[in-house]
Amino acid sequence: MDYRFYNTFSSPFDTFTIVWKENGSELIIQRIFLSDPELKSEVKALESFKKIELGSSLSIMSLGEKIQRFFKGEDVKFDLAVLDFTKCSEVQKRVLIAENGIPRGWVSVYKRIANHIGIKNGARVVGNALASNPFPIVIPCHRAIKTNGELGGYQGGTKMKRILLEIEGIEFSDRGKVITDRIYY
Repeated sequence: MDYRFYNTFSSPFDTFTIVWKENGSELIIQRIFLSDPELKSEVKALESFKKIELGSSLSIMSLGEKIQRFFKGEDVKFDLAVLDFTKCSEVQKRVLIAENGIPRGWVSVYKRIANHIGIKNGARVVGNALASNPFPIVIPCHRAIKTNGELGGYQGGTKMKRILLEIEGIEFSDRGKVITDRIYY
């Protein structure tokens, strides 16, 4: 039988919450929720999953600590094998894998990501797939921006997206547009 659990961790952006399920000794990450200016991550988790309970495990504590180190500016590598992609469409999974390929300190634009995965005129498809990224931070969707250099949306809010990019060395103009020649894909 599957059991779903959650745990909430502190971050410079309020909190984040990890939801996972255990089936025997297997642990699979279902979702990661970020707090945003309107709603705390724990509330989002409890509203999204009706039957979850507070829990802990060494693997979850380790993942939470890695995400906290990421927020502090460390170059952290995450294991995608523990993520549950079964709720993602095949297109969303392709977008998320491509997004994960963007190195730290680089950005890409929705259109380039779409072209990379073979979706002609697919910038909106990519934007929608990233807007509902179930694994923010682990899949670094903050590294996708608009073609004109504007940030675009982000689950934790655009202020958080900008700070995450600044932590990675990305600079911004006075008008809030990304300034970089490190564009991936």
